[in-house]
Amino acid sequence: MDTTEAEYHIYAVLVTFDPDIQTLTRCLDNLRLQVQKILIIDNLSQNIDKIKKTVDANKIVELIALEKNEGLGRAHNVGIDRAKEEGATHILLLDHDSIPREDMVPNMTAVLSDLTARDIKVAAVGARYLGSHLGNESYFVQFGWLKFRRVFCSEHGKRYVHADFLISSGTLIPMSILEEIGGMDERLFIDHIDTDWFLRANSMGYQSYGACDACMEHDLGEQTYRIWLGRWRYLPKHKPFRYYYIFRNSILLYKKSYAPAKWMINDIFRLLFILIFYSLVSDSRLDLLKMISRGVADGVRGITGGGITPSRNSC
Repeated sequence: MDTTEAEYHIYAVLVTFDPDIQTLTRCLDNLRLQVQKILIIDNLSQNIDKIKKTVDANKIVELIALEKNEGLGRAHNVGIDRAKEEGATHILLLDHDSIPREDMVPNMTAVLSDLTARDIKVAAVGARYLGSHLGNESYFVQFGWLKFRRVFCSEHGKRYVHADFLISSGTLIPMSILEEIGGMDERLFIDHIDTDWFLRANSMGYQSYGACDACMEHDLGEQTYRIWLGRWRYLPKHKPFRYYYIFRNSILLYKKSYAPAKWMINDIFRLLFILIFYSLVSDSRLDLLKMISRGVADGVRGITGGGITPSRNSC
C-alpha cells in the first residue's frame, strides 16, 4: 500500500483472546505492509506474554491489554477510539484467526474509492473469506423475504456485490461513518454486534459491499460441518455458550426500531434451523438446549452484557 496517499490512513483493530501465535504471526506479517498501524486489543489472554513477544517484533503494532474481558464490542470501541485520536481515516476490523492475503486491503480501498466516486453512501466494504480448514468459498448476504440470499462472487463475475450486512472481521469502515452511525453496541458482548451496526447503517440510508478480490482465511466456528442441502454447505459449530448469545441477542435486536421485518423473518428461520440441526448433531445436546433456553429467556427480559462466561477449559 502506498502510505503517502492522504485519502487512506488505515488502522487495523485486531481483537485477541488466547490466539494461536503462529496464526497471529501470519496475520501480522501479511497485514503490516497494507495499513499504517495495527492495534491489537487483547481481551485478557492467558498467553499474553507470547503476544507481547510477537508485537515487539513488529514496529507498527501496538498492544492494548485490557484488564477485563468486556466483550468484542468493547474491544472494538477501544481500538476505534485510539485510532481516532491518532488521526486514522479508516478502520479495518479483524479477528485473531483471520489471515488477510497480501493484496486484501488495496483491493478493498479500490472498491471503496470506486463506490465513493459514484456518490454512493457506503457504510463499509468487506473481504470474502475462505475457510482455512476446507477452503470453502464464503458468500455475501442479502435479505430475502423467506431466507437470506447467498451471493457468491464466483457466480457473478463482479469486482464487488451489494450486501445487507457483513461479518465484522475483514470489514473496512471510514472513520467519518463511524462518527455518524456510532460505534459497536458493547451490551451485546459477542454475537450480532456486526449485525446491529449494519442494521443501524441501513436504516440511515447507507449501503455495504463485498469486495470480491479482497480475500482472507477465516473460520466462523471451532469446527465446520459439510452437509448436502440442495448443494454442499459448510456450517460452523460453536461451543454451547455461544448459542446463548446468538439467541439472546437476536431477540434483543428484534426490539430495535431499525431492525426491518425482512431481516427478522430471515433470522427467525435461521434460529429454528440452528435449534433443530444442532440439537441432532451436537455431542453437547443438553448443554446446547440449556444455553438456547436461557438465551431466549434473557432476550425477552432484556438482559444484556456478558452474563455467560465459559471456563477456559470449555473455550
